[in-house]
Amino acid sequence: MTRMQLIAEITKYMMLILLGNYTYFSFRILRYRNKQKQERTYSLLTVIIFSLHFIGYMTLLLQTGNLKLLLLYGGEVIVFILILSLYHRLYPKLSRLLLRNMLMLLSIGFIILARLSFDKAIKQVLIVALSFMVCLIVPYIIKRYSWLKRFGLVYGAFGIALLAVVLVAGSTYYGATNWLNIGGIIIQPSEFVKLLYVFGIAAMFHKAADFKRICAVTVMAGANVLILVLQKDLGGALIFFVTYVFMLYAATAKPIYFFAGLAGGSAAAYIAYQLFGHVRVRVMAWQNPFGYIDDEGYQISQSLFAIGTGGWFGMGLNRGLPTSIPVVDSDFIFSAISEELGGFFAICIILLYINCFILFINIALEQESAFSRYVSLGFSVMFGFQIVLSIGGVIKFIPSTGVTLPLISYGGSSALSTILMFMVLQGIYMKGKHEKKNLQTEINAEEKEVM
Repeated sequence: MTRMQLIAEITKYMMLILLGNYTYFSFRILRYRNKQKQERTYSLLTVIIFSLHFIGYMTLLLQTGNLKLLLLYGGEVIVFILILSLYHRLYPKLSRLLLRNMLMLLSIGFIILARLSFDKAIKQVLIVALSFMVCLIVPYIIKRYSWLKRFGLVYGAFGIALLAVVLVAGSTYYGATNWLNIGGIIIQPSEFVKLLYVFGIAAMFHKAADFKRICAVTVMAGANVLILVLQKDLGGALIFFVTYVFMLYAATAKPIYFFAGLAGGSAAAYIAYQLFGHVRVRVMAWQNPFGYIDDEGYQISQSLFAIGTGGWFGMGLNRGLPTSIPVVDSDFIFSAISEELGGFFAICIILLYINCFILFINIALEQESAFSRYVSLGFSVMFGFQIVLSIGGVIKFIPSTGVTLPLISYGGSSALSTILMFMVLQGIYMKGKHEKKNLQTEINAEEKEVM
């Protein structure tokens, strides 16, 4: 075994141990009630994030000898420190675990992107840094301005108009016409329309879920899904549709709407299969990828080879061949992680996403405001289902839909929209805590008067 192979072997186990411990304590802390114990655990989680990030970059540096990695590493460390210090100082009551989960997922994404493409890693770091700066005011806005719930139709109409512009004037990449090229900057507007979509449904349902409102929401949701289908963005269309079904069920509490939505979605999937050739190609590649390995099934076949080659413990950073997978830095980045860092590491990432989902659901359950509750639920479903589509397509559980892995995959629009989503939820979290505290104060005051 050469020196480089030995380094890769040792560091991959170190990174697995660190992520395993982070995952364990991220669940364990949910049960802690002692403030001192919580603080110690948060400090431990922070140390683990920086340690894993350091080991990942030092492994790449020793493997490649590229001294530019030191500059990239230093820039990322500064970004992480600024995020932690600024957000903790401005929002001392924010969810510390949710913020740290974001940083852990981002650090994994930065490491694997630096391994796959140094230039793309630089772009991703810059976009993430700018995104956090832009979103610095978002929790304050969500916490302070309750009038955001008055513009349901505005959110819906603006989102539809934006998707329509993309349909007419958008650029086509990877078979989907869902990109806009503005002065050389390529953005994916559907990533931001997702947020408007959830706000629109929540604003329409926050007062009541009568038949008239249900019809209006259904028309709005249907228009969004239809345009996405015409853009051939099937992953986006699925995410929008499933989010609508769950939010409708939450607002009405009527199972008939939920099952009708599932039945309608199944029928729409069958019709799409019959009408669109690219849908049939993806299903064909999913059913028998090795039978079409030279053409339609090449991408998923290479993904499965990579995952199988990595096994449980991985080949080690920079020891695999993930670049043989088309679009590996965005849609199939989970395959690259599985090949070089192993199946156990990949499972920890899935558990970390589940931890975020649990935090999202808890935020929704703690809200007194129907609007805040529906927004939290909508984002929970949207986030969770996107992960299912992304990882499910990579491991051949479902046909590939071309969906990115949140906070890990390369993509500026995806990174910014996901950070926006997390910061909106942070604002809702703090608002819910404040309202709960005020309510408890009023109850205590009333009890004193009675006594």
